[in-house]
Amino acid sequence: MLTALLVMSGIAIVLGAVLGFSAVKFKVEGNPLVEKIDAILPQTQCGQCGYPGCRPYAEAIASREADINRCPPGGEEGIRKLADLLGMEFKPFGEDTAAPKAKAVAFIDENVCIGCTLCIQACPVDAIAGAAKQMHTIIAAECTGCELCVAPCPVNCISMVTLPETAQTWKWQYPVNDKVASEK
Repeated sequence: MLTALLVMSGIAIVLGAVLGFSAVKFKVEGNPLVEKIDAILPQTQCGQCGYPGCRPYAEAIASREADINRCPPGGEEGIRKLADLLGMEFKPFGEDTAAPKAKAVAFIDENVCIGCTLCIQACPVDAIAGAAKQMHTIIAAECTGCELCVAPCPVNCISMVTLPETAQTWKWQYPVNDKVASEK
């Protein structure tokens, strides 16, 4: 019994050493450009750009497979930051890309909610609180307004409520093209 325990311990130590060496020897470095692009994106994971999240979209931008103007939550400010980072010209939202919408959060009519949890499963940022067969509610501070929770709701109790523009949420509006900016 002691011999078997010692043999198993020896095998575990050898395999651990081999795995540790392999991890150091074959370490895959990430693309630093992807990291910088991902840091600029809003991290809403909404999929409005046509990619399943911000990281895949950042990888597509870095490999020049996607344009920089496909992120409505990032708005024109995000496009400008990406253009500056990549040394490209500013590109306004194209015909194939949805333009940014006013900032909104989801609202659940708690009297209608049946507690199916489909909205919780759809939310990419865990902004919905609730349990099975119990009413759900939105954590407004966490909601990114991606609207991914609206479609799966079988009783249509989720609506998007536009947030009023306040001093805290107001932003400067950039000119439509760079020529106007250079003339000022």
